[in-house]
Formats: sequence, structure tokens, C-alpha cells
Amino acid sequence: MATVGKLNEEALKRKERLKALRQKHANTNEDDEDVAEEQIEKERLPKPIFRSYKPESEELKDKSKPAAKPLEVRQKIKDDIEAGQTEHSVTEVDLTNLAPRKPDWDLKRDVSKKLEKLERRTQRAIAELIRERLKASQEDFASLVTAGGAISRTEAQGDED
Repeated sequence: MATVGKLNEEALKRKERLKALRQKHANTNEDDEDVAEEQIEKERLPKPIFRSYKPESEELKDKSKPAAKPLEVRQKIKDDIEAGQTEHSVTEVDLTNLAPRKPDWDLKRDVSKKLEKLERRTQRAIAELIRERLKASQEDFASLVTAGGAISRTEAQGDED
């Protein structure tokens, strides 16, 4: 039973140490929270920057912006003029490069291969139609020749009579 009393004493000591740690931790948390709240508060507030206003208090004078100095405009203009001058002059201008393309140029480019095939087919079809007409006209020509021969014969016979 002596061990039970000893265990109880050790448990009480542990509880006391835990209480002390909790109190110490709570105190540091409160201090940390106060410091953290102050830092957050400072971060939230905007810092004043005085551009045209000249503050009279010494604390605010260091927060004013220094007066802007005017730029040297003449030097900048000279640099721009020198950069704009070119040493060579263009004598001949290709107008095809300057003229804007027609809005359907890309469609024509894409369809050109298909149009070439169709052009070949139409040429074949036209040639075939011409051949058919020539064959038909040859038959007509042959009938005209025979008809013309018959007329000339009848005329010849009429002259003999």
C-alpha cells in the first residue's frame, strides 16, 4: 500500500506542474495577443504620405514626400529626334506590301486546291461536249452533203430537160 500513497503524491505533483505551465502559457499568450493586436492595428492603419502639404510637427515632417525636380526636357527631345532620324532613305516602295489584303484571301488560299481539281473536270466536260457536238454536226454535215448532192442532181436534170 505504500506504493499507492506514492503514486497519489506523484499525481498531485504532476497536476501542480501542469497548472503552473497553463498559467505561464496563458500569461505569455495574453502578452503575445496584446502585441499581435497592436501590430495588426498598425498594419491596418494607412501611413500618411504628404505630397503637397508641409506638416509643421516634427514627427510628420519625415513622412512628407520630397519635392519633385523637373526633368531636363531639352535633352530628352534631342534624344527622341536623333532616334527618329534614319540614315538611309527608301527610294522604292512596293505597293503590294502596303495594300491591305482582301477579307477573303485566306478562304481563297484554302479552296485553291479543290478549285484546281474542279477546273480540270470542267475542262474535260467541255471537251467532251464539244466532241459530241462535232459528232452530231458531222452526221448533220453528212446529211447536208447528201441533201445538197440530191438538190444539185435535180437541178442538173432540170437544166438538161
